[in-house]
Amino acid sequence: MPTNGNTEKVDSETLEDQGANGNSADVDSKTKDFDLAAVYVSDAQYNRNIFFDTSPQAVRLYQLYNHWGMQVLIYLFIIVDLGLAVFEEPALIPDMPIWATSIVELICLMAFTARLIHYSKVISHERFWRDPKNICIIVIISLSLIDMITYVGLKTAGHFGVRWSRLLRPLLLVNITEGRQLRRAFRSIRNALPQISYVFFLFMFSVSMFSLMALKLFGKRGLKTMEGTPYFTDYLEIVFQLYVLVTTANSPDVMMPAYNYSSFFAVFFIVYILINTYIFMSVFLAVVYNNYKKYLKEEVRQLVKAKRRKMVRAFSLLQQSGLGEEPAVSQARWKQLVCLVQPGISSAHRELLWSVSDENKNGYIGKLAFVQLPDLLNIEVITMKTRPHPLTTRFPGFYESTASRFVRRIVQHKAFVYIYDLIILVNAVFIGLDEENPFIANAEWVFLALYLLEILLKLYTWDPRAFFSRHQFWNWFDTVIVIAALIATIFNSALTSSEGYTSRQILDIVFILRVLRLVRVVDSIQRFRTIINTLIKIGPTISTFGQLILVIYYIFAMVGMELFKDKVHFFPPNSTDPHKDYCGNPLLKGTAFAKFNYCKNNFNDVVSSFILLLELTVVNQWHELAGGFTAVTHVSARIFFVIFHIVVVIIIINIFVAFILEAFFVEYTVDKSHLQTSIEKKIEELELNINLDEPGGNLVDLMETNENDLGPSAAPKDRPALMFKIASKRYKTVDGLLQKMFEADLSKEDLDEEDESPNITNPVFGSV
Repeated sequence: MPTNGNTEKVDSETLEDQGANGNSADVDSKTKDFDLAAVYVSDAQYNRNIFFDTSPQAVRLYQLYNHWGMQVLIYLFIIVDLGLAVFEEPALIPDMPIWATSIVELICLMAFTARLIHYSKVISHERFWRDPKNICIIVIISLSLIDMITYVGLKTAGHFGVRWSRLLRPLLLVNITEGRQLRRAFRSIRNALPQISYVFFLFMFSVSMFSLMALKLFGKRGLKTMEGTPYFTDYLEIVFQLYVLVTTANSPDVMMPAYNYSSFFAVFFIVYILINTYIFMSVFLAVVYNNYKKYLKEEVRQLVKAKRRKMVRAFSLLQQSGLGEEPAVSQARWKQLVCLVQPGISSAHRELLWSVSDENKNGYIGKLAFVQLPDLLNIEVITMKTRPHPLTTRFPGFYESTASRFVRRIVQHKAFVYIYDLIILVNAVFIGLDEENPFIANAEWVFLALYLLEILLKLYTWDPRAFFSRHQFWNWFDTVIVIAALIATIFNSALTSSEGYTSRQILDIVFILRVLRLVRVVDSIQRFRTIINTLIKIGPTISTFGQLILVIYYIFAMVGMELFKDKVHFFPPNSTDPHKDYCGNPLLKGTAFAKFNYCKNNFNDVVSSFILLLELTVVNQWHELAGGFTAVTHVSARIFFVIFHIVVVIIIINIFVAFILEAFFVEYTVDKSHLQTSIEKKIEELELNINLDEPGGNLVDLMETNENDLGPSAAPKDRPALMFKIASKRYKTVDGLLQKMFEADLSKEDLDEEDESPNITNPVFGSV
């Protein structure tokens, strides 16, 4: 495999290829072509679709715009902007001057404005003003400034004010350039809404019809609820109660008055639950799944088409004649391009990718092979370094002795892993027992000694640099837990006799961490490991929906804080305040909200609001929570909670479930992609492969992402210094997973060779 000397060779070949000894203007022109082609490839790799100007100055500004530091900075300002709700009224941390939060918000708005101005410098003015997300950001910044100035003025004058612009803050997360995954999710929801709305209206029609039947069946019978109020005499109340019944939150309470009156009336509720809870809710999931998948597939198809067209444009900048029957790109140009796109890639990795692209060893590649470059770069290839154990060089006679080799073979054997899995399970049983028992307390020392012995034996068998390499997550995890438990146990033993000391203060956390070692046992079971691996692969996709939930939660939290702040108050358990029994509000006397002590579930600060919204998402007892805020305001407050349930539970959660189902089926059943298979074949052909099915190929390996070190036991002496394996368990981008989900449908996409426009058109569904 190539060494650092190959990089110098590539550079000299590139200079010669560019005509380094010729006209400097030609060299400058070719340099510009390489820079522009590198931008196209980088955009294709990360699925960016921006109409940037192709002038050298604009290209440099565009590269700066996409720099990871700039992206981290803009997310940092968004987090700060969203976090201001912690200090603003109603505040979790009060007594923050209004001018302080206003200055911080002003700085954030200035940062957003600077980012927007930067963006305007890399694209044409016409396209800038035609991009909806730019208009949204401008409107958000303008309205935020107006609201902030108005609010500060009103508060300074001693008047009442409302920070209504806080609703717009999370929309910045959606409309920044880096939020394309989030925008795609919102677009897919928007496109699926018409079909969802048809089912929803039919569902509400069913609820309305059953409510009318309930009014006629039970309204005139003089029945009473458990609270002593009339049962099913108000139509709107019936509609709400039956809507809640669909979520099963008030079952069987809502049925009991009628059921106690006559067992026959149970038939009504059984039929209602069967139709609305099981049939309609299942239809909701089916409709959401089908429509969301359909529109998402179309989005991904457009993205892949745009990506391929970018690569065609990059190819046209670098193509050479005379290398073959058709235009092609030489190996020297390809390597220089890869170095520009991904400077951190090793020469060995670069040579491996070239070997895959140039299957026939021609020294050049055509358009079809060139277009695959972004997908090749997005495949995680782990470079494995073989190096000797330090004891081999310092004490070779001892380390290579018969006894030493015997110990190392034991540590490498599967039985060693199984024995420690059994020890962990036994330790879990002991953790569940009474730690005050002297026998149990002393047993912890035995387990700690066994865990320390395990770590020392592994360090003896494998190179410590390999054992504690950057991505050996579980080795770090086990070591930190064992050392923390050892230190805590020593402190606990030394301080037990101290007055006022409670051992639980230290040991509770250690016990929790100790139990987490059970994950290793789960990972050692093949079928469990497959499920864990699948969850790891779809992790980035789940994070996109996490941002989606954050946006929705934040908006509802801001609305809830303005509507319901200070309506409910929480009193500590040891409080003697007489208002404690009804959460500080006389209107809650006798309500289920006060009876169940839900006082801490309020909208008095942003953290409490988020927790309350999470409880509403779970839906259990959500009608009682809604009833508390209805009691202290107005019956129309139910609208807020019903809308939240429709948006989050019926739409967002169903879409989340639909996408997870699709992604899980793909990852659980679909084989590796064609390019992954090609790379693996090339690695095997060069005899540089690491078998992931060997005992070491478990979750520890899955969490490696870059270069790793192999100790002498994992790499025999006859193996080369560098080896490779495919980390096919994750994707560098969410688009990689999306593309794999619809790979069969996307494989026939045309390259659209005849398009000669200087930039790539956006997908049909809007700006990405």
